[in-house]
Amino acid sequence: MVQGSPGGTPGKVMKSALLILLQIAQDPLALESTEFRALMRMSPSLPLRLTRLNPTPPRLAWRMEMVSSVALDAGGLIYLLQRGESADPVIVVDRRGKVIRSWGRGMYKIPHSIRIDGAGNVWTVDAASSKVHKFTPTGTHLLEIDVGGLPSAPKSPFCGATDIAFAPGGRVFISDGYANARILEYTAEGKRVREWGTPGTNAGQFQVPHAVAIDRDGILYVADRENGRIQRFHLDGRHVGEWRHLGKTFSLKITPAGDLWIGTQPRDVANGVEPWLAKVDRVTGRVLGVLESQGHHSIDVTTAGEPFTGARPDQVLWFRSAASR
Repeated sequence: MVQGSPGGTPGKVMKSALLILLQIAQDPLALESTEFRALMRMSPSLPLRLTRLNPTPPRLAWRMEMVSSVALDAGGLIYLLQRGESADPVIVVDRRGKVIRSWGRGMYKIPHSIRIDGAGNVWTVDAASSKVHKFTPTGTHLLEIDVGGLPSAPKSPFCGATDIAFAPGGRVFISDGYANARILEYTAEGKRVREWGTPGTNAGQFQVPHAVAIDRDGILYVADRENGRIQRFHLDGRHVGEWRHLGKTFSLKITPAGDLWIGTQPRDVANGVEPWLAKVDRVTGRVLGVLESQGHHSIDVTTAGEPFTGARPDQVLWFRSAASR
């Protein structure tokens, strides 16, 4: 006589498993997410340890909220873009968490992305006003780009630009991903050159282009978040290809050494659930290594290959190697 198990008889267990597999097969999103999870689990785990960088409050009642974006400069300082009202939006800290300087109070509605260009200038993107600001490393304001195209009656406060990337010759590329679905190019002086993209799922179309990055070969990578893919383009907008196996990608970073890092998650769960950081071959899309994370909205990486990201409600995550401990 076959003994039953807590989950039922072997026949019932097998039937239940077959029903689950049938449901997955009939649901493309569930199948894609199952394959994504399997890819993350089977990929090499990077030899890095999760730590937290805790900025030391410079005064009473000083408090950060969500760190939307993190950027590192060549000297090792860490630039944070945060959304709380009890501290400036742009906060610069050293690697011990000491606040060096901060600025930007009253300039932002929804701080979204912070990047540092090759000359060390600091650029920020606001997801509600759709304005891009350029600063010196010490906070002197140099340039404002008003991306425009905001809807007259937005469905959400998130209705503007999302990220920025830089190409030789001072070329600036901006993803306008919430109410619009486009990539825009500007000159170093802030003059618009071109734009491309419409809402949709075809090549060159987008559903929330959430992050952009440019490699040394002049290829532009776009995290087409809600379409669950990374699209690649020449800098004139010609489509190169796409990767659909890397989940719901939120963030992109290409290091000076040419390494591509992403922050991503499965598509069948709420935003912020099951976040991963991954190092990816930028030519083939092959996953080289992964990290289970607690945040993925942004990503930057030290010269030693240690990624930083933000996590709710007010954390800065730093994945450190044994050599840096």
